[in-house]
Amino acid sequence: MPTVSSVIVNNIRLPIDASFKEAFSVARDRLSELNISCSLENCKIYKKSVDAREKNNITFVYSVCVTGLSHLPNEKRLSQHGIASYSEAKPQAVIGEEKLFERPVVVGTGPCGLFAALLLAENGYMPLVLERGGSITERKRAVDALNKFGILDEDTNIQFGAGGAGTFSDGKLVTRINDPFSSYVLDRLIEFGAPEEIRYAAKPHIGTDILTGIVEKILDRIASLGAQIMYHTKFLGLISEGGRVKGIRTSKGEMPAGAVILAVGHSARDTYLSLMNDGTELLAKPFSVGMRIEHLTEDIDKAMYGSFAGHEALGHAEYALSYNTKVRGVYTFCMCPGGVVVPAASEAGGVVVNGMSEHKRDGRNSNSAVVCSIFREDYGATPLGAIEFQRKIERAAFKHGGGNYTAPMITVGDFLNDKKEKEPGRVMPSYRNGQVRLASPYDYLPGFVCDNIKNALLSFDKKISGFGAADAVLTGAETRTSSPVRILRDNETGLAAGYGNFYPAGEGAGYAGGITSAAIDGMRAALKLIKKYKPFR
Repeated sequence: MPTVSSVIVNNIRLPIDASFKEAFSVARDRLSELNISCSLENCKIYKKSVDAREKNNITFVYSVCVTGLSHLPNEKRLSQHGIASYSEAKPQAVIGEEKLFERPVVVGTGPCGLFAALLLAENGYMPLVLERGGSITERKRAVDALNKFGILDEDTNIQFGAGGAGTFSDGKLVTRINDPFSSYVLDRLIEFGAPEEIRYAAKPHIGTDILTGIVEKILDRIASLGAQIMYHTKFLGLISEGGRVKGIRTSKGEMPAGAVILAVGHSARDTYLSLMNDGTELLAKPFSVGMRIEHLTEDIDKAMYGSFAGHEALGHAEYALSYNTKVRGVYTFCMCPGGVVVPAASEAGGVVVNGMSEHKRDGRNSNSAVVCSIFREDYGATPLGAIEFQRKIERAAFKHGGGNYTAPMITVGDFLNDKKEKEPGRVMPSYRNGQVRLASPYDYLPGFVCDNIKNALLSFDKKISGFGAADAVLTGAETRTSSPVRILRDNETGLAAGYGNFYPAGEGAGYAGGITSAAIDGMRAALKLIKKYKPFR
């Protein structure tokens, strides 16, 4: 019986009003050139992206997945026709032989912790899942209190609580890793309520309004399989003996643990300190800091799409820009079309900004982070130095924002001309509905960061007309782009250095960079735990 295979037919370029069926027909014709026959019913869109390089001829570029094929030629011949063989992977749990003396513990309910706990629960391990923050409902109340009244809950906020930091962002699912589990993560998110288009969009996103519901459904599924979920339970440290974790210290007392998957996210600074006190090896790593830039959504759409701006098939324009000096890089990050800049502080007396969009992305402004790379030598190459570097910026932003979590803001025109005099006009800051105060970024960011961002804005303006417009606004400080530390672990076993049953994972451990990659890292940690242990009974 012949082997049945799948392929991806790439680079199918069509007008923006073309149908999926037209893309399928092109894929079938391309395969017929190799004497391979296929049915349109076996075709699905694998990826769809916009090519807006020619403003008068914007097109969609498709990749089509075709399944159920046999007698394929070799890879070299396929590639000559813009075709590649394709396979998807689902996590295959191989149950280990070692006995678990207590149930496993998953610390954190961001994408890493959620997918780790889901995989454990679906394989009979009934984990204990701990979250320092509150439920989705409680998070919404806490975020609202900070937005309206400047009241910060240090454990339930945009960084901490059910779903992690990504829940109150844009729900972007772009991943820079080529991992066969990527499609599986998207399929599971769709199963729990995400829109179907995340399967094929080149820059998929869900939106905070939908993602909050998805997180609740995943947590409900985990609990229905015998797991216990505890909110408002802060991880305070490990209880270990001879390199083996026997339990954990928490804000609700000591708890036994057969094994621990740590998925705390990139902002759990107190957790890093606890781990260092326990003797866990942490390494400082590079990260980036800067500000959020806002333009009118319609201005970005016109600059990137020309006369096609506003076309229903295109949606709002997205960008990803980079500028490199001989020493550092500046880049845009976490771009939110039709979104808002949100208060993302998790420590009293610090101002942190992030971006958020709902699914429709129908806000007046578009925003993104504009950040500059920070190297280990900039802060002494220690974990404590990295944390203090970020914290110093956030405290200075709080001070120069005037207190009460009002943010420091400046127009791009003033920033580029070393002034501080113009109030926002055409582009109004969206942070806390305009709760901003004029301040120079040099007051709270290192001078070299400001200098590099200045040069980058001039470069970005040449790529997207109006990017450096005088009335665009910059709000700070953006400091939580990634974890400033890495918890050392063995690549093969996933175990933290010096431990036999402790699995650091995700963004907080320094091994992921976004929702999809964090979810994948969480699954891989769970698979390694499963491979070693039998379920606890």
